[in-house]
This record gives sequence, structure tokens and C-alpha cells, in this order.
Amino acid sequence: MTLFGLKTKASQTSQVSENLERFVRDFSIEVMPRTAEKIEDFRDLLPEKTRVYIAHIEGTPIEDMVKTAKRLAEDGFSTMPHFPARIIKDKATLNEWIDRYQGEAGVNQALLLAGGLNKPYGEYESSMSLLETGLFDKANFKNIHIAGHPEGNKDIDPDGSTKNVDAALQWKQNYKNKTDAKMAIATQFAFEAGPIIEWANSIKNAGIDIPIHIGIAGPAKLQTLIKFAIACGVGPSLKVLQKRAKDVTKLLLPYEPTEVLSQLADHKAKDSDFNIASVHFFPLGGIKTNARWVTENCGTSGIPVNQI
Repeated sequence: MTLFGLKTKASQTSQVSENLERFVRDFSIEVMPRTAEKIEDFRDLLPEKTRVYIAHIEGTPIEDMVKTAKRLAEDGFSTMPHFPARIIKDKATLNEWIDRYQGEAGVNQALLLAGGLNKPYGEYESSMSLLETGLFDKANFKNIHIAGHPEGNKDIDPDGSTKNVDAALQWKQNYKNKTDAKMAIATQFAFEAGPIIEWANSIKNAGIDIPIHIGIAGPAKLQTLIKFAIACGVGPSLKVLQKRAKDVTKLLLPYEPTEVLSQLADHKAKDSDFNIASVHFFPLGGIKTNARWVTENCGTSGIPVNQI
């Protein structure tokens, strides 16, 4: 409601909720085969057709990846497996993975990334080297997602700059222009809206028109998040967690992404050209916890509460 043209607190809260719901709608989420095995039925947790990324961790057999992809696809989800370049031995292996995903699970999309290894197993160093094979184009993969780093990546740019990650994004933009591939940037998670907005604007100004699916850590214990954030090389926004850890009253409470998402949602509501198109959740506190948070905080973007 309004009073003499001024929004009341209740109206402002309602508007924020509407912005957040709209922003989180069509979110994606990530699972691993070993965590997927613990979920009896994903349809009890996630909206129909949710895009589910399947993380391929070093040592995971391709059989387990394909089995998980097939299960999710048969349950009506949009399934997107990871292809980590540095754990793929050669072109024959890459071709086998593509064939198996398509033939056994009906998969026609992928997230291509370098992977967390310092040294490649075989021929491939980066997502660019995977794209250069031409196999994904030949297999008519409809969606190709690539990694993004709102706070840089010291594995790629040890000097702390963004020179190499910027060059890689420009290479991928050129690939998109040349092939007319449908692409998106799925990013590492971050905890502070300001740097995310600044980064998104910077790549847009550099001529990158690939839409961004912003990585957000789902609800989790603070200690868990700090551990993952350090391991994944999260940059300056880590201070948000460190500041929270110093507050004894908040130390034992789980972190929730309400603040960062609300700020991004409000920015999107004010700037319709803002290039963040979707939210990608890393369910570091568990997929059930993450799914429930979406339902309880983002309205129709999640599963109705009575179905959880």
C-alpha cells in the first residue's frame, strides 16, 4: 500500500519479495552423483524442468555421471553435465562422453570448464581446447555454458589481475559469434552484490553479450561456507563471511543468500538491460536445504511448501 504517494514499509518489503521471486525464477542447481543417490525423488524438491548441473569431480566414473544424467532427464529436468577439460584424456574419450550422454540420457547441453587440476591428464587444458575440437558443434549441443569469475581466478591469473580470464571470455565471445552457439556464463559463487554488479557491467562494456547465470552459495553453516570459499578461491567477498564469523550472535546461525540476492534482484528491477539472466545455486548446505530456502523465500520460484 502507499500513503500520499509514499511507499510504506510493508509495500517496500512486498516489492523486494516480488523482485527476488522474479530474479530467482528459472534458477539452476548443482548435484554430484554421490549426493544425487541420497535423494529419493528430485521432483519432490525442484520445480519441473529445473536445469540441474551434474558436477564431474576427479575420479568419478563416466558411468555414474551418465546414470545420474539419465535419471534426472527421465524425471523431466533439464540436465547439464560438466565437461572438465583437464580430466579428459583425449579426443576419443571426449567423443565417447558426448555419445554416451546423448545416446543414453538424451543430453544436448554441457558446462565446459578447465577443472580444478593443476596438470591436465591428457590433451586438454581449458574449455577453449574442448570447443576447438568441434565435437560439440558436430553433436548439435544446443546450450554450451562456460565458467565465469566475478572476482578473478588466481589459478588463471597468478598476478591477481584479470588479464587471462578477460582474454578467455573474449575468445568465447568470438566463438559464439562465429558459430551462433547458444551460450551462457555460469560463475563461481560470491557473497557481495557490489563487486558482482561491477564485474557484470565491465564485461558488458568490453563487448561480451553472453548472458550471466550468477553463482550463489545456498544456505549452509558458516564454517562450511568459509571452507569451500577458500578452497574455490573466492576473492574479496569472502570478507562478508569473515565479518559474520566475528559476530558471536551470528556464528552458529546458518548463512542464507537473502541479502546478496535481494540486492541483485533490486538492481535488475531498476535496470532491465542488466546482463545477469539467471541464478545458479551451489547447494553447499545440501540440496534439500537449498530447495526449501527457495520455496520459503522466493514464492512460486520454488516448489509449493505443501509438496516438500
